[in-house]
Amino acid sequence: MTGFQHILVPTDFGEASDRALDLAIEIGRRFDATITLLHTTWMPPYSFEAYAEGLPWPTRELRGEAQKGLDAAVERARSRYPKVTGKLAMGDAWDRILEAAKDHSADLIVMGTRGRRGVAHALLGSITEKVVRLSPTPVLTVSAEAERREKKNAFAEIRRHASKHR
Repeated sequence: MTGFQHILVPTDFGEASDRALDLAIEIGRRFDATITLLHTTWMPPYSFEAYAEGLPWPTRELRGEAQKGLDAAVERARSRYPKVTGKLAMGDAWDRILEAAKDHSADLIVMGTRGRRGVAHALLGSITEKVVRLSPTPVLTVSAEAERREKKNAFAEIRRHASKHR
């Protein structure tokens, strides 16, 4: 097995993304792989200008803050594994993730999931779900610790309920 050469890790700087990066670093060490930490940020398209006439969009500030956050995350990651680079992309996250995977010839995407359910999932969808469905590159998903505990507790409750009704 040749292993992984390039791992893409999308990040929103949240707990699940941090756990995904931790796992990517472990995998990266084993295969001496390069890791690209990708942060996407949405900017209003130019077509919004017609509706927002006279309202300034703070695009430069938003991009600058996103870049600062990414630079700090890359620096922290490099202190643990030197083969980490960063990339900032503008646009729909799922689309930019797929594009970056292709552009960087990533052979693995490791990404966190927030685990939205119900109405939030129906209205907002899931970036991770879209990437998993559409990516030709394998995708490894990692949930936040709080979500893992919640699922574990739910399964324990189901087992307790099932054992009472036997």
